[in-house]
Amino acid sequence: MNSSTPLIEIFSSLQGEGVLAGYRQIFIRLPGCNLDCAYCDTSIEAPAVCRVETSPGSGQFQEIPQPVSLQTVLDIVHRWCKELPDAHHSISITGGEPLLHADLLAQWLPELNILLPIHLETNGTLPDAVSRLIEHLDFICMDIKLPSAAATPELWEEHRRFLEAARERDVSVKVVVGELTADQELVKACKLVATIDDEIPLVIQPVTDRDGRVAVPAQRLMRLQALASRQLYDVRVLPQLHRFMEVL
Repeated sequence: MNSSTPLIEIFSSLQGEGVLAGYRQIFIRLPGCNLDCAYCDTSIEAPAVCRVETSPGSGQFQEIPQPVSLQTVLDIVHRWCKELPDAHHSISITGGEPLLHADLLAQWLPELNILLPIHLETNGTLPDAVSRLIEHLDFICMDIKLPSAAATPELWEEHRRFLEAARERDVSVKVVVGELTADQELVKACKLVATIDDEIPLVIQPVTDRDGRVAVPAQRLMRLQALASRQLYDVRVLPQLHRFMEVL
């Protein structure tokens, strides 16, 4: 209960990506990442202070000192759940890459999970870390990083091992595609998922800029969806919804 860590922010909003898009969550954003994806739009450095919404969904923030204690986080989540009963679907543990903080999360998640289900957003490259935490997770949204879109090294083996561990929970896979994404690259990702379980949902997410413009033409997205559907039962195409909310 005394564990503390620097956090980037805590806020209440609608999930904008993956199979839980549209659900309201309490987001706890941790700093740091083990990758450097070309399309990443998130600041991952630990700031001098943590931004916390003054009330859930207000869009107004206050700054609290670092590091932030577990008790402070529990108090915030408990208060927001009382202010808006049943409004929040879950707590989203996000980053950066939150599994870099596996030791801390092993202490935090059992306490947070008493208040709400836990949704982990992860780049799917740290299988040993997720195995340590699996009993405290309810939903896992993992990325498969396509080298053409993310400009990262190939991570197929790390993703395979991660998905094998994550399948114990309600897991889904997200693949970000860009203008340079090749058919065979997406098919390779789909076959990887299918070797674990062909009923795992896959979300194809086109790169979406801050003005809500999708970088991949609609006809191209339809073709990618058709290709993926030959390997998997549940394939969806979904841009980053929060981009459109920012525009509106």
